[in-house]
Amino acid sequence: MSKVAEILPALLSKTSEVLVRSEIRELLKLTSQPGIVSFAGGLPDPGLFPIEEMKDVVNTVLEREGGQALQYGPTEGDSRLIDFIVRWMREDEGAEIDKDNILIVSGSQQALDLVGKIFINPGDPIIVGLPTYLGAVQAFKSYRAKMIGVHVGNEGMDIERVEEILREYREKEEKVKFIYVVPDFQNPSGVTMTLERREKLLSLCYEYGTVVVEDSPYRDLIFEGEPFPMVGAMDKKGYAFSLHTFSKILSPGFRMGWIIANSAIMDKLVMAKQSADLCTAPFGQSVIYEFCRRGLLKPHIEKIVKLYRKKRDIMLNALDKYIPKETGISWTHPQGGLFLWMTLPEHLDADDIFPRAVEKKVAYVMGSAFHFDRSGKNTLRLNFSYPREEQIDEGIKRLADLFKELL
Repeated sequence: MSKVAEILPALLSKTSEVLVRSEIRELLKLTSQPGIVSFAGGLPDPGLFPIEEMKDVVNTVLEREGGQALQYGPTEGDSRLIDFIVRWMREDEGAEIDKDNILIVSGSQQALDLVGKIFINPGDPIIVGLPTYLGAVQAFKSYRAKMIGVHVGNEGMDIERVEEILREYREKEEKVKFIYVVPDFQNPSGVTMTLERREKLLSLCYEYGTVVVEDSPYRDLIFEGEPFPMVGAMDKKGYAFSLHTFSKILSPGFRMGWIIANSAIMDKLVMAKQSADLCTAPFGQSVIYEFCRRGLLKPHIEKIVKLYRKKRDIMLNALDKYIPKETGISWTHPQGGLFLWMTLPEHLDADDIFPRAVEKKVAYVMGSAFHFDRSGKNTLRLNFSYPREEQIDEGIKRLADLFKELL
């Protein structure tokens, strides 16, 4: 051990002690070997990236804007892109917002970090789903929040349990700082929160004086049915903040997202972002704006939805074909997004099974990774957006063969 390594523990912060590597990122290293069918990542299909269109868009931006596009920009973001987002959110979502309610961020993961930075003191209680998005758990854990888990079922988060928790903390004269939800095609479960639960969630925020953080990366990837309104669009009192991204509807390589929040909190978010990265990459904002200005975003989303719907159906059909109901294994039927959620019989541990799955050249993400308390050992997440169509059937067959051996 080097001398620096010896003295490092005494120099590092308390925050550094709670930081952990992303289990999904670590798993992707294991599953990159040849021949593996990976359902592990939450990656878009790279074959859908609009490469040819982007070549022309990038050239246009460089020719038209030159050095300006390569210069620093305002923390709030490119005003042209903000204006586009405002029009989009007003027309498609009925959101009553203006440009002062938008902050462009470096992906919605930065948005989660900024929310944690301005809301959480060490030990502050927040409510999250069981399961919930791993990246959110990482962000909130880094600010040493006290996470309180609430079961997420087929209709979304258990709102009755949320009410019980809020009541318990009010009786102790403590305040839950916020409730974090992914209402549409949740990562990892793929389930959608019902309209009734969205309405109740907002009413609880009003009653108990807390806020809801609505993470909405998959909302536009809807395969069937009519979408429920966004929690943020339903909120008329400024108690809901919504986080959005271009990663799933355009390309994650841009690292581009946005926050919609009331003007009172936006000032704090802007200051928090200034200390993090000054501004989101202006060149990327200019390119995305030009892409959107040309009317290319909507048809691109339609193209994505068409392919992902087909891939989801291939996975669901394969599950029905290879895994009999009498096994006791069940799975969700997502109406959109990138994932579905599988529940195994209680005596099976998806963590323990994972190495055997890799031996059979198929990979998933253990459900416990999405439970901050490490519960959910008999669950796992499957991604259908990234693998090729012909890989999905074969991958599910390999999983089914493994489960037959175990059962």
